[in-house]
Amino acid sequence: MANTLQGKIALVTGGSRGIGAATAIQLASEGASVAISYSSSEAAAREVVAKIEASGGKAIALKADQADATAVKNLIAEVVRRLGKIDILVNNAAVFETGTVVETVDTSGFERQLRINYEAVATAIREASRVMDSGGRIISISSALALRSTWPGLADYSATKRAIEGYSKGVARDLGSKGITVNVIGAGSTKTEMNPDNSPFAEAQAAATALGRFGRPEEIAAVVAFIASPAASFITGAIIPVDGGYSA
Repeated sequence: MANTLQGKIALVTGGSRGIGAATAIQLASEGASVAISYSSSEAAAREVVAKIEASGGKAIALKADQADATAVKNLIAEVVRRLGKIDILVNNAAVFETGTVVETVDTSGFERQLRINYEAVATAIREASRVMDSGGRIISISSALALRSTWPGLADYSATKRAIEGYSKGVARDLGSKGITVNVIGAGSTKTEMNPDNSPFAEAQAAATALGRFGRPEEIAAVVAFIASPAASFITGAIIPVDGGYSA
């Protein structure tokens, strides 16, 4: 355990699976006490908590519907109530739905993505920044698709991710005087339950990267942990691609 985050309190939204779970485990390994949120995967969330506790760390799991702004506000308040403060916020929870603008007649999928992928992130940032001290870290997980919708049917998803990138750059200016950094990780195709590396579309995704492969959740988590660390204190307003060269 490196203990670079000893004494810090972290919240990872959508922390029960994939990148979120890997991030929670990585932050805990660096000494942080970690809260993870989940919407429906209670068993998976408890498993993440158990892994952290088995390694000597501290973690809690809290249920929260990221599509509900009130639930997001309550989540921030509950973390502070249970753990005392928030030093690190990782906005990871997201949904992914596809459909071209011609095919999509029912826009409920877009509206849900907008609420979870963008509005919930903005709400969490506003609420957490009010209770963060100097040295706080806000990190949001975006997507390489925010910069380039390589294939048809990704416009709605890409738009939500691009929105948090623009928002985060603005917030970095707003919170700079408080000593809080705000950054975004532009994750490339990563092997998760939501995007397995053996799906019919996996080969095309891997081929679009310079490395010719999917990323691993742990590779994203390692960069998040660095940005959360004291060593990254002069990095803010950045969009950091961790995408295997997709954006190269």
